[in-house]
Amino acid sequence: MAVGARSGHDEPEDRPERDGSSAGGAAVPPEGEGDTPGDGGGKPPRKQRSFWLELPLLVGIALVLALLIKTFLVQAFSIPSDSMQNTLQRGDRVLVDKLTPWFGSEPERGEVVVFHDPGGWLQDTETPEPNVAQKFLSFIGLMPSSEEQDLIKRVIAVGGDTVECKENGPVTVNGKSLDEKSFIFPGNTPCNDKPFGPIEVPDGRIFVMGDHRQNSLDSRYHQELPGQGTVSTDEVVGRAVGIAWPLGRWSTLPVPDTFDQPGLNAAAAMAPAALGVAGALPFVLWRRRRLTAGRTAG
Repeated sequence: MAVGARSGHDEPEDRPERDGSSAGGAAVPPEGEGDTPGDGGGKPPRKQRSFWLELPLLVGIALVLALLIKTFLVQAFSIPSDSMQNTLQRGDRVLVDKLTPWFGSEPERGEVVVFHDPGGWLQDTETPEPNVAQKFLSFIGLMPSSEEQDLIKRVIAVGGDTVECKENGPVTVNGKSLDEKSFIFPGNTPCNDKPFGPIEVPDGRIFVMGDHRQNSLDSRYHQELPGQGTVSTDEVVGRAVGIAWPLGRWSTLPVPDTFDQPGLNAAAAMAPAALGVAGALPFVLWRRRRLTAGRTAG
């Protein structure tokens, strides 16, 4: 005998039931038929889409994301020459920040930047013809472009600065000497191959030089062009923030300390004098009025 769970009274293990009906009078469907738990009221279960049908959608989303990242966030560029040694080696892949320029950020002294050819800088440089696959990968940002006429240099001076370098001398910006030992190529001089200046950098432009000074056709060599070899900030693609490939050379590209020295900023250097003149002007005008009044009264 089993203990009944519903009534609390002993009941026989087997009760006679009518054919085709349950104890409660409801019809019992044959085994294997009827609703299954959680099937939503008898609806057939939804078939899972095949992976091969979803693959084109996944690939399309990935390509759109890659294109957006390349256009608005970061892009990879390949180093084709030795003009930035030893900071950058031929074949390095650098990541260039393209986001901050969208918010009005301007290139600053000491930054390594990628910029479009301002015109005439790469006229004698041959560029390899890419195949269809390379063009597609370059378009979506998964491969550095070999067609675009881009250069990479270090910003030495910005709009409003006066930059100069005499033979056997250091590069000076607004009268301040730069200590470039930490980044120019070992054995190079700051500018003995091409002394220059003084050059006043126009607003909205930058003066750039390669770290391998004796192997870099930079702003010094294009002074016959408009802007005396300076580059418009509109041509700047973005700042190179780090080396991504090869993995053994992974590193960031910080601004050298010499570009943070006090008094380098032309506006900051002029500020004390300007404040002094502004402060003295009311006193001078007041004293002049008193002298004029004294002469009139006499």
